[in-house]
Amino acid sequence: MKINTNGNVYTFVYATVLVVIVAFLLAFVASALKPMQDANVARDTKNQILTSLNITGLSGEAIDKKYAEVVTSELQELGGKVFVAQVEGVTKYVLPVKGRGLWGGLWGYISVNEDKQTVYGTYFDHESETAGLGARIKERWFQEQFNGKPIFNEQGDVVLTVVKKGNSKTETEIDGVTGATLTSNGVGAMVTDGLNAYKDFLNK
Repeated sequence: MKINTNGNVYTFVYATVLVVIVAFLLAFVASALKPMQDANVARDTKNQILTSLNITGLSGEAIDKKYAEVVTSELQELGGKVFVAQVEGVTKYVLPVKGRGLWGGLWGYISVNEDKQTVYGTYFDHESETAGLGARIKERWFQEQFNGKPIFNEQGDVVLTVVKKGNSKTETEIDGVTGATLTSNGVGAMVTDGLNAYKDFLNK
C-alpha cells in the first residue's frame, strides 16, 4: 500500500515521531550532562565563598582543594546556614545573603571576623543588572569597601549599609555605584536585612 506523503495523517504521524525522538535525545543529553552541571554549580558556589574570604584567583580543582582546606564546618542558625572557616589560623564566619536589585535577584556572602562585630570580606552577584552600572557590584573594588567595617552601632543595631555615592557620612555607610542608585539600594537592603537575620548568631 502506497503511503500518501501529502496527507494530513502522514504529516501528523511524522511530526509526532520527530518530536518524540528529539525529546528523547534532549532528555538523554540533559541527564548525561547533569552531574557535570551540578559539579560546576557547586564549584562556583565554593569560589564565591572563598572570594568573600578574600581568597581569589583560583580555578578548576584548585578551588575544591582550597575550599576543603579553609572551610571546616557548617552551622545551621536561625538566619540560615553559616560556613565556618579558618584563614591563616583565624576563625571567620561566612553568611549567605539574598536581595533584590533593579532588574532581578541579588545574592552574596559576607564573611565576618571572629569577634562577629566587623566584616572580613564580601562577595556579591546579580541575575540581570545593567552592564557597566548595577552589574559593577560584582567588581572587587566595590566589595572591598566593606572590609573591616563595623556591623553594629553603639546601641547594638545592624547599621552597615550602602548609600548613594558621595553621601556616606559614617564608617558603616558604603559608597554605592555611580549611576546605579536602585541596585546600590538593593545591595544596602540585602546587607542590612541579611545581617539582621543572623543577629542572634552574631551576638552570641
